[in-house]
Amino acid sequence: MTGTERLYLNSIEAGYSTDFSAKVTAIEDEKIILDRTLFYPLGGGQNWDTGTIEGPNGTATVHEVRGRDQITHTVGPEHNFSIGEQVYGSLDWERRHAHMRMHTAQHLMSGVVYELFNGTRTVGNQIHNNRSRIDFNPISFTPEMLEEITTQVNLLIDADYPVTDSTMTREEVNSQMPPERTNMDLLPASVNELRVVKIGDGIDLCPCAGTHVQSLGEIGHVDITGKKSKGKGTQRITYELQIPKIVANPNRELL
Repeated sequence: MTGTERLYLNSIEAGYSTDFSAKVTAIEDEKIILDRTLFYPLGGGQNWDTGTIEGPNGTATVHEVRGRDQITHTVGPEHNFSIGEQVYGSLDWERRHAHMRMHTAQHLMSGVVYELFNGTRTVGNQIHNNRSRIDFNPISFTPEMLEEITTQVNLLIDADYPVTDSTMTREEVNSQMPPERTNMDLLPASVNELRVVKIGDGIDLCPCAGTHVQSLGEIGHVDITGKKSKGKGTQRITYELQIPKIVANPNRELL
């Protein structure tokens, strides 16, 4: 069986699409596998999308989405889907857009911390719709350092730099950003072509399969809400986002 086509990876703009058609290719109890999907599965620190899938015999709520090759959509055991059926998916836009804003904010904060504090690396992150966290190493943040991060990040957000994506080779990425900044050493050596997300002209560039906003102003200001030690020189920053003045409308044209 071939893998599920991830429609949200077609472009940054595809992340704004909310509705799509697909065919059911497999059913595993309450898990539905489609030939194509806009639903983002858990991975890369980003939480999954939710929404609904509508078929000839009714509509089911998507509670969880997982997988790498074949994407499974958990809808509950009482669904009425059958293999081969044409179905229509619709995302929860509020949750999707919150993840887009949070994930782009994480890229921006990681880049700012790297530049401000002697190449401090991002060693982990978790993106939720209402709060998120980033783990940095090696670092011990003071209140003054956290204030400096907040100020610099929000100044860049106010400047509203564009966010774009493209496909690049490992060599191309390494020629533009230090490998330790992009965590290139953590990627399998066999992976040579990468989808990368770029902020402005050199503000940040990072391999990523997540969903992102088209410009920084859409994020809204960042509020750092706490920090804690995670041992061995690692500290975790938690953050939330203020609601931006302008929120992009989703694209409800059927894909």
